[in-house]
Amino acid sequence: MENLPDNPHPHAHLRASDIDRDQVVDVLRDALMSGRLTQDEHADRLEQALQAKTLGELEPITRDLVVPGQAAPIAQPAPAASTSLVPIEEPADPAASVDQLVAIFGGGERKGRWRVKRRTNALAVFGGHDLDMTDAVFEGREVTIYAVAVFGGIDITVPEGVTVRNEGIGIFGGFAAQGSEHPDPNAPTVVIKGVALFGGVGGQSSAKRHRKRHHNRHELH
Repeated sequence: MENLPDNPHPHAHLRASDIDRDQVVDVLRDALMSGRLTQDEHADRLEQALQAKTLGELEPITRDLVVPGQAAPIAQPAPAASTSLVPIEEPADPAASVDQLVAIFGGGERKGRWRVKRRTNALAVFGGHDLDMTDAVFEGREVTIYAVAVFGGIDITVPEGVTVRNEGIGIFGGFAAQGSEHPDPNAPTVVIKGVALFGGVGGQSSAKRHRKRHHNRHELH
């Protein structure tokens, strides 16, 4: 009886989502921090997780890391496709979904139909970035912006329905971000991390931004 094969995962044939991969990445990170994986083992399994296409390919990566008494990280099929009006298109290669934005003694702007990568690194030194995602396409249900503003500013605008999580800090500067007043559970989540040093990082919904513009134009008249 000991030679019987393991029971296959009931949803092994289903395509893996970004959320499924992120769950595995979290387990691997915890295993590395607790000493259950070496650096090399972590790097190897992380690469496997990012390249996995199905739940069946993801499951073996953490099979020996599940803590007794806890549920396995991959136990349910991938969630249904988003019904949000905010477009989400998962990239073919999640590991390559990274954007680098640098503004030094200058400025940068993103608006219109651009693609918001799963991770965006934005640096502003004596300069600024204006990231308007109102009409953008998101490459994941959750995207992260690492914003660093040093004597500069980074302004982030998200579409209506999008939730914003502010996890940055301000040091002699301001770091504040707010999402939609009426969040849509099917819409993406934007996580804003980083630091504002003698500078500012701000986030707001598109409706709030447009209200400000309308108010400012009204005052000029």
